[in-house]
Amino acid sequence: MTYAEIAAALPEQARTASPSLPFPRIASGKVRELFDLGDALLLVASDRLSAFDAILPDGIPGKGIILTQMSLWWFEQTAQLIPNHLLPDQAGEFARRGLTDPDLQLRSMIVRKLRPLPIECVARGYLIGGGWNAYQQAGALCGIPLPAGLRQAEKLPAPLFTPTTKAPKGQSDAPITEPEATALLGSALFEQVKAASLALYEFGATRAEAAGLILADTKFEFGTDEQGALHLIDEVLTPDSSRYWPADRYQIGISPPSYDKQFVRNHLVAIEWDPQSPPPKLPPEVIRRTQQKYLAALEKLLG
Repeated sequence: MTYAEIAAALPEQARTASPSLPFPRIASGKVRELFDLGDALLLVASDRLSAFDAILPDGIPGKGIILTQMSLWWFEQTAQLIPNHLLPDQAGEFARRGLTDPDLQLRSMIVRKLRPLPIECVARGYLIGGGWNAYQQAGALCGIPLPAGLRQAEKLPAPLFTPTTKAPKGQSDAPITEPEATALLGSALFEQVKAASLALYEFGATRAEAAGLILADTKFEFGTDEQGALHLIDEVLTPDSSRYWPADRYQIGISPPSYDKQFVRNHLVAIEWDPQSPPPKLPPEVIRRTQQKYLAALEKLLG
């Protein structure tokens, strides 16, 4: 789909509830619902929004559509690098299963049943966020030493693979070292995952640069089939899983503006919300401007 087609299809109200479907729901995350189709899985992206590990009462209209359509675009772009979980002929799969609702189709993917790996695969090209915090404390990321004197948002000497745990719902993922990740995966699979993550990051960063964006860091998820072959799964290179900056506003020493939900985080910090208390409702202007952030990233990438 083109950017104009996606933007025109966004609903006026956020779709945050689970869809009513005649299939067993086997998992529910902060954003996505997973349904068992028997021989495949249906992955549905809602418009829910989370911040500081809490799901907010207000969603962002069409966010799930934007994330799904951007992932589909990236899955197509990266298919030559690594197989992914998508079944071919998505339109035919929806029709065959009687899933005819246009909104559901736009925010969903029908995917293979694979065994997810027990780690999150983070690739970093710039020193920002949790990576910047870790560097300030220890001069290293996930046990990887870095040169002294690096500044916030500075480009790293080379992209780094910095895996994390997969925390239970309501908890934060925790960074792990390469030996710890190897213990979870085995040495051969770890090396394959590391190489795939860095290759995907380099590919995404190059495409983003051509669109006037900087891909500061991103998170990938992988799964294996019955033969042990590695596949890219979940979402890929979206504003929810990645940190995109406008290249023309990039500056070392500050946290550059980003095309994601950082605008919401900043609002929650400004109103001094206590994460131990129930999440507050978002003002309409915050919802509108957050939607604009997601749409801006989509427009720049898809044109």
